[in-house]
Amino acid sequence: MSPQAVVKLVEELKCKYTVHLICFCLNVPISTYYRWKKKDFSPTVIEKTIGKICKKNKFIYGYRKIKYLIQKELNQIINHKVVQRIMQKNGWNCAVKPKKAIKIGKPFSITGNALNRDFTADKPMQKLTTDITYLPFGPKRLYLSSIMDLHNGEILAYTIGSKQDTKFVLDTLNQIDLPKDVLLHSDQGSVYTSAEYYNLCKEKGIIRSMSRKGTPADNAPIESFHSSLKCEAFYIKDEVITSSSIVIQIVENYIKYYNENRIQQKLDYRLRLNTGDGSPRVFLYNSHFLGSVPNSASSFISSSFV
Repeated sequence: MSPQAVVKLVEELKCKYTVHLICFCLNVPISTYYRWKKKDFSPTVIEKTIGKICKKNKFIYGYRKIKYLIQKELNQIINHKVVQRIMQKNGWNCAVKPKKAIKIGKPFSITGNALNRDFTADKPMQKLTTDITYLPFGPKRLYLSSIMDLHNGEILAYTIGSKQDTKFVLDTLNQIDLPKDVLLHSDQGSVYTSAEYYNLCKEKGIIRSMSRKGTPADNAPIESFHSSLKCEAFYIKDEVITSSSIVIQIVENYIKYYNENRIQQKLDYRLRLNTGDGSPRVFLYNSHFLGSVPNSASSFISSSFV
């Protein structure tokens, strides 16, 4: 309770109770009360000026700008801490945008980092990694959920959608038949710690692995793929994308190019299309389309990655 409030309350109640009793209930020494009573709490010139400037500018300025304006008006040096203290005392702090609401609730299941940055695999479908990235390139933001095989970096399945919820991730996982005890690594995003994702992995016999919180390097291969996709398919091009369908088709074409034509250092600069014995790999392509591609965009898309 502020000194002004204590003095005012004591003055209102002293006709019914003793000053000593009131101060005792307020946990304020009686000597302190009498010292506050003698003090002049009326607003100073500086305080009145600060209040006038804050109201004039509709409380959008912080104490640094208010300090500059009051020094200019009063033509005297004023410490910024004095201005800050006066603004805080009177509730004149600048109106800032509200902070994002913290999601209520706890993750259903978080597991350890079983992958432990060992991004090598002796055979296909032994170690997989998955993640979600955003695609802010069309008229509205889209999201890409993908699953990569660490054996050769192949994108086994992916989904493109406008909402990154649990169903979005489950749709991607349900696209492929996985052998039992395959390792699937992800970050600790809410969709990957949900009960639905946990139950589906348990049903499929998947061994879950998760990156440490705030450590994207634990999921480096698929993070690198998403970075390559955005850079090579979008950032280096100057074309204006006017349709979400165009974004979807560009991603489709890039993943096909990435799986079949893009050489990889980890594969000794060979294509994923070769298995070593000359037989072609079988690729799984699947996604959820949000609409058809306009004919006017076909030439742009076909020239991207074919």
